[in-house]
Amino acid sequence: MAPHETNAEAAATLSLGALSWVLADPERARRFLDVTGITPDVLRARADTPGFLAAVIGYLENHEPDLIACAESLQVGPEELTRARRVLERP
Repeated sequence: MAPHETNAEAAATLSLGALSWVLADPERARRFLDVTGITPDVLRARADTPGFLAAVIGYLENHEPDLIACAESLQVGPEELTRARRVLERP
């Protein structure tokens, strides 16, 4: 497996963890849906796509307290989430 593929897989896994963190709290999940305009159907259909996963981290980056709380929950640094977003945004 090429290093880029491994990085993309790790980034996707981390991003899925971030999405799970967002959705684990009903109030936080509602805010995510309201702010992004994403419907539950779109969420289900796109939750495993790199662009969507990158957007989840971008959403967290727009509210630093959530980015930090999510990173702490996932036991990574916030910069690792940001790095994962950049990897997922690659063509």
